[in-house]
Amino acid sequence: MSVHERHSDSEITERRLLQSTVEVARHVFDSAAASVFLVDQETGDLVFEAVSGEGEQHLVGTRFPAGTGIAGWVAASGQPMIADEVAAVPQFAHDAAESTGYVPHSIMAAPVIRQESCIGVLEVLDRSATWRGDLADVDLLAMLAAQAAYGLDLLLRLRRAETTLPTAPGGDDVHVLLQRISDRVPRGGGAADPTALKLLAVAEELLH
Repeated sequence: MSVHERHSDSEITERRLLQSTVEVARHVFDSAAASVFLVDQETGDLVFEAVSGEGEQHLVGTRFPAGTGIAGWVAASGQPMIADEVAAVPQFAHDAAESTGYVPHSIMAAPVIRQESCIGVLEVLDRSATWRGDLADVDLLAMLAAQAAYGLDLLLRLRRAETTLPTAPGGDDVHVLLQRISDRVPRGGGAADPTALKLLAVAEELLH
């Protein structure tokens, strides 16, 4: 198998892992949609990398200019935002939302951070009011954004590797991701355990 074929197979795996993250987020919040944006390191554009729910059939790969909407504000500030009424939030970009085919009433967004830099945004649209345990919604979102960070980080490294020499054996081994996720599974019980464990189980299934 060529290096290019190995990278293509690995990128598919990373994309599936990101997809599992947004599917878990959508399930946890019983939301209309969840998505992960990548911040293009050259242009600052926000690029849909994974979508679950509304728009999942056509949004992956769609770009918005840097700073667009709530996701753009979160990417620039590195701070999460919960907007229960987007119409009352100046950062909300109605035209951008309309172009996706779905205009939400509420949005939660959290930065995806790796090595102290924002490399993406996890966004949840129209979450339900269902009680989700002892953790606040913003804390659950932050935990899921941390999982998304691993997938985006590996995806970025794979793409960089395509334009450079092959990495050392194991350098981009996606099984490293499983250990990282496992390390973040809370010990000693807690309301968030099922979410983290489900994400780990999905990742393991994808990689075997």
